[in-house]
Amino acid sequence: MSNANANNNTSGSFSLMNLCQKVTFDGSNFNEWMRYIRMITRYEDKEYVLDEKLERINPEEATPEEMAAFEAHERDATKVHCIMLATMNLELQKSYEDMYPYEMQQDLLDRYHQSARQERYEIITNMITAKMGSGESLTAHLQRMQRYVDRLLKLNVKFDEDLAIDIILHSLPSCYSQFRMTYHMNKEEVTLSKLQGLLRTAESNLKDKSIASSSTVTAPVLAIGQGKGKKRKAPYKSHHKGKTQDGSSSSGTKAGSVKPSSDPKEAECFYCHQKGHWKRSCPKYLQDIKDGKIKPTFAGPKKK
Repeated sequence: MSNANANNNTSGSFSLMNLCQKVTFDGSNFNEWMRYIRMITRYEDKEYVLDEKLERINPEEATPEEMAAFEAHERDATKVHCIMLATMNLELQKSYEDMYPYEMQQDLLDRYHQSARQERYEIITNMITAKMGSGESLTAHLQRMQRYVDRLLKLNVKFDEDLAIDIILHSLPSCYSQFRMTYHMNKEEVTLSKLQGLLRTAESNLKDKSIASSSTVTAPVLAIGQGKGKKRKAPYKSHHKGKTQDGSSSSGTKAGSVKPSSDPKEAECFYCHQKGHWKRSCPKYLQDIKDGKIKPTFAGPKKK
């Protein structure tokens, strides 16, 4: 059991160190760094040492419970102090190596943290100018807006929920105009959480409509595409008996000069115009068909 606990502690320490290496405080990134520190200490159940001062007690006068609480607080403060130092650059490490986390944070707030007034201004500016971007998911956009609201509440800004809802509705793209109209016509009271649920339902409906409309549009387009590009076949000019439109055969001689004969020896070929065979047994005709130069023709029954 002790080995298992040791392994878990080692694994947790490695996870913490990996997280610590993501951000190094250099004096210009206080807010980002402090967010990581609080996330790490919260995971370890030691965030309280950042906000509660470690008060010295007299061991001779303290009760056993008070001594135990003090020692636990001191152990936690020492661990968090090491994490904070490990995520600072060398210069800052030298400045804070003799302080506990509570004193460190107070001094850092005075030096590097922007004023609450400035932060409030920046959050409100970002919030009222925010627009859901093209291709951005609704969930990501709502989470971003919710973070603005949460941060204002932490700054003790009295931020009306109805105002937050109006700002969020204003930040949505034009495809949600019908949703906005329906919302304003509806007299039911809606909380911020409920609004987010309604918007997710609306997003799902918009996707379904988009798929249905694209299917409807695709069908005629495909039908048009199937006929597009196909050329009408020109009527095939037969080399068989009969006159062409200009009265001449395909070989350039007039068809009227070729007289039909029942004897192949006396017959003149309608294709090569040589005597001694019919067209169907003409060597040149058969060779041209084989080479793909012409298509075979067949004599059908005469139309009456």
